[in-house]
Amino acid sequence: MSQSSSPQVPQIKSRLGAILRATSGNFLEQFDFFLFGFYAPLIAKAFFPSENETAALLNAFGVFWLGALMRPVGAIVLGAYIDKIGRRKGLIVTLAIMAVGTVVIAICPTYASIGIAAPIIVLLARLLQGFSAGVELGGVSVYLAEIATPGNRGFYTSFQSASQQVAIFVASILGFILSESMPAATVADWGWRIPFFVGCLIIPVIFFLRRTLEETPAFLAMKTHPTASEVFASALANWRIVILGMMIAVLTTTTFYFVTVYTPTFGKAVLKLSTQDALLVTLLVAVTNFIWNPVGGALSDRIGRKPVLLAIAGLSLVTAYPALHWLVTNPSFGKMLAVEMMFSFYFGVYSGTMLGSLVEIVPAHVRTTCFSLAFALAAGLFGTFTPFASTWLIQQTGDKASPGYWLMCAAVLGIVAALIVYRDGQTIEQRETVAA
Repeated sequence: MSQSSSPQVPQIKSRLGAILRATSGNFLEQFDFFLFGFYAPLIAKAFFPSENETAALLNAFGVFWLGALMRPVGAIVLGAYIDKIGRRKGLIVTLAIMAVGTVVIAICPTYASIGIAAPIIVLLARLLQGFSAGVELGGVSVYLAEIATPGNRGFYTSFQSASQQVAIFVASILGFILSESMPAATVADWGWRIPFFVGCLIIPVIFFLRRTLEETPAFLAMKTHPTASEVFASALANWRIVILGMMIAVLTTTTFYFVTVYTPTFGKAVLKLSTQDALLVTLLVAVTNFIWNPVGGALSDRIGRKPVLLAIAGLSLVTAYPALHWLVTNPSFGKMLAVEMMFSFYFGVYSGTMLGSLVEIVPAHVRTTCFSLAFALAAGLFGTFTPFASTWLIQQTGDKASPGYWLMCAAVLGIVAALIVYRDGQTIEQRETVAA
């Protein structure tokens, strides 16, 4: 689609304000996702009762994952909507859908109260959240990329992921306060719902921020906007770029869900550390994730996306299992913190780079759809499957360090995709443009 740099196109008044408004919706998404993962054992007892504790936990993580499988659907449907009507309106719609899922999970009665209807309602809420999340990250990343100053696209897009760490930080603090102020039995009975209700109270504030969001100059400058059918056709025609983008994003999603959503359960159920220790580690990880994301984005702006992607993926490949093996041999708070800090470094630097990379390799006129679809496939098929995969691997192998194999597979996919995408120092899109 042709674009114009007409001087009549309104410019963003405040980039800092635009970043805050755009990323506010990410807060709600990750706030709720983290809470579901952290309280998975209690949610399992409330909605998926079973005589086998591991089976109940797998059911809860299974629902968590099934919700994520709606991400590709949301990426295509909502992505086409955003590419057609605009970034601002689309991001308001995704927030509304996400909010409904959050409220439903907060108020849903337990299995003991309404029977089989309880897990069905929770599943439907997760499906709604997954549908919305499918395009939320892509929509925000594209928005940030389109308002970025020249030469700083990686730095700007990194704040999409960095903003999510604020949600993890706040959720960790709430969980820590609950564990300190309430008996464990009370938290298990109903106290776990309190952070979800807090999320519900935050929704009006985020809506206000999103409503004041300005449209991007890049979208306004487009002379024509593709119809939904044209978006779908273009996404299908660019399936190779979407798959490679998914492979690049896999390491980001698997590492993120390991160090945030799965870590509290891993610390408590597998390593037998205290709830406070597991929460404190997660809280500190959120802080370092926030720091490393912009560092990775800025670094990739200076030296290029390819070197950073390959370096971090290579480090993850050779250290993931040995680090976890060292941790599980004699678990302690200090060792868990050290290992999680290492993974946090990998995630933050890689994620900050990956977001800029993914924006650049997809076609501009269907940027939201293709970006969202690639990331949604990575998150749906790999990232959100991480808690389930980790629990299953440990159960099947008896090796508490076996989740490292899952992370190593993600690293291999990232290395292969980066080598293909950045062959000869050019992206696929750049080579095809030159050839045309």
